[in-house]
Amino acid sequence: MEFKQQHVKCLSLSGLHRMAYTEWGERDNPRVLVCVHGLTRNGRDFDDLAAALAKDYRVICPDVAGRGKSSRLRDAAHYEIPQYVTDMVTLIARLEVDRVDWLGTSMGGLIGMALAALEGSPINRLLLNDVGPIITKEALQRIAAYIGADPVWATFDEAVAYVRTISAPFGALTDAQWRQLTASSVARRADGSWGFVYDPRIASTFHAAVVSRDADLWPIYDRIACPTLAIRGAQSDLLSAVVWRQMAERGPRATLVEIPGVGHAPMFLDAAQIAVVRDFLLAP
Repeated sequence: MEFKQQHVKCLSLSGLHRMAYTEWGERDNPRVLVCVHGLTRNGRDFDDLAAALAKDYRVICPDVAGRGKSSRLRDAAHYEIPQYVTDMVTLIARLEVDRVDWLGTSMGGLIGMALAALEGSPINRLLLNDVGPIITKEALQRIAAYIGADPVWATFDEAVAYVRTISAPFGALTDAQWRQLTASSVARRADGSWGFVYDPRIASTFHAAVVSRDADLWPIYDRIACPTLAIRGAQSDLLSAVVWRQMAERGPRATLVEIPGVGHAPMFLDAAQIAVVRDFLLAP
């Protein structure tokens, strides 16, 4: 299944920026699924999932500002959830639809939570991938240790080795899958070295927000009313088992699914994980 590379112009307080996205499936399909990636990743993470769902859905996978093929923001202070929510509203308007389903991994889930909590939200069904209303301080500190470092590698294989190390919680992926995830998240530079395709300045607002306690987003989660699925990697350090179970009792009273052998976060690269998404989306 082939995809189309698209883009839309979005607005921040410092001017216009370009948000790229891949589009899968038929443009006139009224079923639309928006898949939004984690903090340092990009929309190509969802290639396998999108290809599998493209017969049932029009699947839209944006690169959040500063990642992938999207523009870098002029002011790094705007790398924050309110700006990302604004950009996604612009994207949905470009798609010319009133309602979408939403799958968000980590940061993408936080964007989805914020949008779903708004009055008149366009989100019809919400899938939160290994993220919830409490972000543990341990996970924040782990992410802070590598985000913004902007490493470079002499060869692509060195880049693969690095990605395998920092993304080990993704689980027991094959060599081909690790190379796939690396290929979509790095690029060769003018001097022949390899580096990540994200703006290292995204770390500035992240580091400023990191504190010595968990981040509490229950007031946002409790305002969500749409059907919600909370997916947890069984070994996750970002979404604790206690909070995950509470998500079934508060707010939208999420349906719960746990993925064995994975930490933060499931990547939907195998049939079993893809089936979790399909079954929830296509349930009557």
